[in-house]
Amino acid sequence: MLTLLPLLGGLGVVCVGAGQARVARAMSLGFSFGALALAVGVWHRFDPSVGGMQFGERCDWVPSLNIEYRLGLDGLGLLMVMLTALVVPLALLTSGADRERGHLYFALILWLQAGLFGTFTALNFFHWFLFWELSLVPAFFLVKLWGGPDRSRAAMQFFLYTMVGSIALLLSFLAIHLATGSFDFQTLAGMARTGELNTALVGQLGWKALSGRMLVLILFAGAFLGFAVKIPIVPFHTWLPATYAEAPSPVTMLLTGVMSKMGVYGFLRILLPIFPEPARWALKGLLVLTVLSIVLTAFAAFAQKDLKRMLAYSSINHLGYCVLGMLAVFSGRDVMDGSLQRAAALDGVLLQMLNHGLTAAALFLFVALIERRSGGLRGMNDFGGLRKPAPVLAGLMGIALFSSLGLPGLNGFVGEFLIFKGAFPLVPWAAALSTLGLLVTAIFLLTLLQRVFNGPLNERWKAFPDLTVRERWLVGPPVVLMLVLGVYPQLVLGMVDQTVTTMVQQFGF
Repeated sequence: MLTLLPLLGGLGVVCVGAGQARVARAMSLGFSFGALALAVGVWHRFDPSVGGMQFGERCDWVPSLNIEYRLGLDGLGLLMVMLTALVVPLALLTSGADRERGHLYFALILWLQAGLFGTFTALNFFHWFLFWELSLVPAFFLVKLWGGPDRSRAAMQFFLYTMVGSIALLLSFLAIHLATGSFDFQTLAGMARTGELNTALVGQLGWKALSGRMLVLILFAGAFLGFAVKIPIVPFHTWLPATYAEAPSPVTMLLTGVMSKMGVYGFLRILLPIFPEPARWALKGLLVLTVLSIVLTAFAAFAQKDLKRMLAYSSINHLGYCVLGMLAVFSGRDVMDGSLQRAAALDGVLLQMLNHGLTAAALFLFVALIERRSGGLRGMNDFGGLRKPAPVLAGLMGIALFSSLGLPGLNGFVGEFLIFKGAFPLVPWAAALSTLGLLVTAIFLLTLLQRVFNGPLNERWKAFPDLTVRERWLVGPPVVLMLVLGVYPQLVLGMVDQTVTTMVQQFGF
């Protein structure tokens, strides 16, 4: 129902017609709030004491190829479904009803939501890959048709990067299927834990000139590339700043709030459970890329003057902490309470995925409101002193910015704290170097706050309008969630603790 509701809703919306954008928007909001209600129902029925999959559905699809229609949710999938269900209505509400070809625009957003729901619930690679690719197509057209002046180049870059990653991922899994006859994630993860997977890969696909270890590493690299492009990790990140800057702000909310989590989800659900040994073999190199992703993108964000490009680089920086926490779990370092440290790191990763999705989407929402009032301007040097004419906008956006830089008492702090709590004893050198990213993040976000909202008021913006009542209701829910999760993170951690414990055990610790 979660997957079909927005899928069928998009078909209904696109049939409304080009001249009925308001009707199309109202319909898309209805379907998205219906999906939110279903997601809340799943959250209510979810049993946090169970570490495995719940709400399972399973039936044969193509039995001769071991392709199944298989769905399920654990704590990780539950958080991603809830994040999708929250961010999509927020993006739709941010979108105006006066868009050209509005019926197609709103239908594409619903189809994107369907692809996201399918990605976060499917447990068979063939089934999962259909939704993985389905989410790419609407995102491409949303950037291509409604983006900024350089939208064609940005959309093509986005499409090519993600398509190359998807092809590499597909080839790796076709090789795995050829060797094992299975597309099932849980079956393959079980084979990986016992060593059967590597044995099957070497036995069925081994070449005389290629060692078994090298073969497994090549397949791991293909799968890694598919997910690394999506997060993204340096040096596979260059598509992201242009795409986020050129996309309409509501679409950027979806790209950073939810789609970027597809890569992190793929690491946790697919890559690391199925390739645990190659992850250990390549750990130092992967940690180097992670530290570069955290530190270099923080400096790149500091160098930006365009608000959307600054927040785009900031998004890469924040997701780098998630990768750091995941990789720390595979450290072979012998530490006291190693399982607890690994669980803390993974708890932080799951919480950071949710927190970053909420905070980043809210920040791009605030940028959209500023653009709407300024005629499309979004450069830091274009403004100054906006706190005086728009104190509510300044105050609420300030909360989101402080959440992003990890102020204690807000949601951004808890996830990062848990990641570093686990990472420092397990990979101390990588964690220590990554703290430089925290410092630079605080500097550029405070610079943004100072230049846009403080200082002398630019006379041009003397009549800059503050948030309307409707806009306050729009930005209120994510800001409230930032405060609630900052002081009561157990609301989320209590739902995923058992899932995290199960993951640590499955990874062999």
